[in-house]
Amino acid sequence: MKIFKTLFILFFVTSLGAQNITTTFDQMFQKKYPNDGPGATVLVTKKGTVLYRNAFGKANLENDISMNPNHVFEIGSITKQFTAVSILMLEEEGKLSVQDKLTKYLPNYPNGDQITVHQLLNHTSGIKSYTAMEGLNAFGKIDKSPIEIIDYFKDEPIDFKPGEQWEYNNSGYIVLGYIIEKVTGKTYEDFIQERIFDPLGMKNSYYGDKARIIKNRASGYQPTGQGFRNAMQISMTIPYAAGSLMSCVDDMFLWHKAIRDNTLISAKSKAKAHTNTTLNNGELTNYGYGWQINELNGKQSIEHGGGIFGFVTQGVYVPDEDIYVIVLTNANGNSPQDITLRLASMVMDDPMFIDQTSASLSQKQLQKWTGTYEFENDILRFVTLEGNQLYSQREGSEKIAISPVDDHTFIFEDSFTTYIFSEKNGKKKAVFKNRIDEQIGLESTKKSTAEKEGIDLDPNVIKEYVGSYELNPNFKITITTEGDQIFAEATGQSKIEIYGEDTDAFFLKVVPAKLIFTRDSSNNVTHVTLHQGGQQMKGAKVN
Repeated sequence: MKIFKTLFILFFVTSLGAQNITTTFDQMFQKKYPNDGPGATVLVTKKGTVLYRNAFGKANLENDISMNPNHVFEIGSITKQFTAVSILMLEEEGKLSVQDKLTKYLPNYPNGDQITVHQLLNHTSGIKSYTAMEGLNAFGKIDKSPIEIIDYFKDEPIDFKPGEQWEYNNSGYIVLGYIIEKVTGKTYEDFIQERIFDPLGMKNSYYGDKARIIKNRASGYQPTGQGFRNAMQISMTIPYAAGSLMSCVDDMFLWHKAIRDNTLISAKSKAKAHTNTTLNNGELTNYGYGWQINELNGKQSIEHGGGIFGFVTQGVYVPDEDIYVIVLTNANGNSPQDITLRLASMVMDDPMFIDQTSASLSQKQLQKWTGTYEFENDILRFVTLEGNQLYSQREGSEKIAISPVDDHTFIFEDSFTTYIFSEKNGKKKAVFKNRIDEQIGLESTKKSTAEKEGIDLDPNVIKEYVGSYELNPNFKITITTEGDQIFAEATGQSKIEIYGEDTDAFFLKVVPAKLIFTRDSSNNVTHVTLHQGGQQMKGAKVN
């Protein structure tokens, strides 16, 4: 699913020596994580060698404590890969199978005889994700047992039949944590400590606990209109096996090496975790077990991020070149996803986009690809020529310059996104590619529709929508206002104005999308649902 517009900013570099890496990466992080705000720790490795290790910003704003690479963060949904590996360890020991039905462990779970452990691992089970349910903020302030959390969501209607769709789902990993406990007779916390942290020497990694004294703990923050506030507090029993763990960049490197070297699980089991699984209809999900499957410069990348109150994290691994990058941050609203990918791309053997912006084409060659292209879900993109510059414009969005790599391949400036044009039997085709995602557009005679106008908004009413909404661990939408205007800012993207359509309903002009807000019984705004491309993503208000 394309969320708003996704542009990943890249530095064009021909080669980076050790000194250049330090200077270039320092500049990037100093700009994104200034010294007077919440910060980040970062580790970049290649072939087992640390190329870059540093820290930026503050670990604690109130006590003016600067960040250092030893600081410990809540890692959010990166926890899921630990849970997935735990399940695979137990499968290798003959204690369970990923093809087991859920009813083997929870006999009375609704539709449990139709759901497998495999589907819990790869988010295709269809069960309701508890983090998208109303009332979670109140529910999450009190310690709960795994079965109490399961009881909170198990009777909710399923979102789809198992295996029919993919939708990111925290509930599945709560159930997986419970299965680990039932099979081993140990708590999830003890299993992770005894079977993973201790053997790997991860001495600064923990099951999250707000009360425990944890050396080098970084404090978490959430943005406000005036700066930052301390992050909302929840019991760490609530994220549980979906997002409860804490770690530091050095320990995460130990974890990476254990996965790379098959220390905890066999190569065969690792292949399961890192395989792009499919739906019942054969469609790829771009997800394995606890890891997302993508690509970077044509090479497979294994990656995942995490988001929890006050913390956002991102890790990426490029197996072909043994590149691993991990970035941990202590504030919501400033995702490290883009910069993590950027770092990995810059230390590849063939850094991204080198020598790809100098192709010189004639007016005739450029003119050849102009026209309207229709993509899936009636999306129109218009390719136009102004002087010697070709532009792409999605219907309702702004024009963006595209530059030739050769006579049929074009790149968006400072972006991973490319167009690959072709022509057959007089009919033009455009492949719109952003990393692993591809869309095919065919030449069309359709015209752009007239621009829709928004309704007048009461400045006092629109303030009720202000806040951050978490749609998944790597993606939040932050709502702000300026006078009678209201804006939405998605993770890693620019702030854009949204327009009133109806009570609690807004639309975007830059892309065909809507934001629908929902309220609780006290008329407080609690959730937002993004409607785009025939899909929906619901997120709870987290501050």
